[in-house]
Amino acid sequence: MSLDNWLGSFKPGFNPIPFSEKLRSSLAAMVSVLLMGEVLHFVPDGGHPLILFASMAAASVLLYALPHSPMSQPWPLLVGNLLSGLLGGLCGMLIFDPVMAAACAVGISIFAMHLTRSLHPPGAATAMIMVLNSSQIEHYGWQWAVAAVTANAFLTLILAVIINNIIHLGRYPVQHSHPKTAAALSEVLAIEDIEWALGKMEGMIDVDSSDLLDIYRLASEHAGGK
Repeated sequence: MSLDNWLGSFKPGFNPIPFSEKLRSSLAAMVSVLLMGEVLHFVPDGGHPLILFASMAAASVLLYALPHSPMSQPWPLLVGNLLSGLLGGLCGMLIFDPVMAAACAVGISIFAMHLTRSLHPPGAATAMIMVLNSSQIEHYGWQWAVAAVTANAFLTLILAVIINNIIHLGRYPVQHSHPKTAAALSEVLAIEDIEWALGKMEGMIDVDSSDLLDIYRLASEHAGGK
């Protein structure tokens, strides 16, 4: 890669999102966090306060700005946060150096999310939060820890379903499997070809093969209509 191309990679990319969409996603995230904070006051907590996780703010970026992303769907949201929270709590309890515990929690949680196909970036933040709150786990017990992570994850999902479907009329969640689309394009571009191409890309692309097939189909229809 040339120096010009390398320096150019630091520039902001093309952003085709309309201003109205940017405003809607921002307001939706604001409303979601506000409602979560209020609802947590009324969730039965066994006498122990349920905290609002900062990682849910990161989840709001995915859920309202990128609701079609595979990382924004219910499985990654729930499993990614619950699994990472458990692993983060274990690291905080077993590793006495907090920096090492946080580092291990993040790394292990990412690996676990990969294995369970639940990769969700805020999950790593949830793991670190549990490390930083390991003293509270010792004080309140694991029941509190599980309840706190579960309440945050499920409330975030419920609000995402309600708010996204109000402002976007059925935009969330999205099933990333489109066999009809794949079948229609099988003579031109098979899904195996897309998967092969994705495997050749460096790093992870935040779409799956069915998304790319949909993009190909829409682009072909648009080109044919010119």
